[in-house]
Amino acid sequence: MVSILSKPGFQRRAMPLSIKAWHQMIDAGLAPKRAELLRGVIVEKMSKSILHTKLASRLFGLFQKLLGDRFWVRKEDPLTLRDSEPEPDVSVVDGSEKDFQQHPSSARLVVEVSVSTLSEDRDMADIYAEAGVAEYWIVNGAERCIEVFRDPANGHYQTQFRTTTDGVLECVALPEVRVNVSELFVNAGA
Repeated sequence: MVSILSKPGFQRRAMPLSIKAWHQMIDAGLAPKRAELLRGVIVEKMSKSILHTKLASRLFGLFQKLLGDRFWVRKEDPLTLRDSEPEPDVSVVDGSEKDFQQHPSSARLVVEVSVSTLSEDRDMADIYAEAGVAEYWIVNGAERCIEVFRDPANGHYQTQFRTTTDGVLECVALPEVRVNVSELFVNAGA
């Protein structure tokens, strides 16, 4: 990363990119292929380990099975928020894909699988809370648990807790979704 960005004087003078400018870059083919916009800054997306891939795939499949066509279950697709356009590992949006002419601006549930980016994924909580995402989960691969963030208000989640491999996580935002945490991690790898 450019070391100049770690200096407060330069941070204050940096010019963030708007969602509109980001979309213009995408349309013109100028946006990096493996990047997303976070707080007005273009951020390179991380490579995915096999553990990350398995966990995200399992949750995506489970949500599709449990929710059917009552919601749009999305995998690594953008949400267009105020100053960010993250591409969460899994998101569940009201409606179906035919209901949208642009990327959704919120979701019932957003899930990030975290194997090597736990701190960054925790920092994402406020971005999702500001957008009114009802529930945000971080699947913590290293500690084999799911960190849950609920009750967004004033740009922050009011409720936070963890469900470990001896528990079953029930989604408040989508009551039909229940995840047995130990089953999620079975044969997933380290």
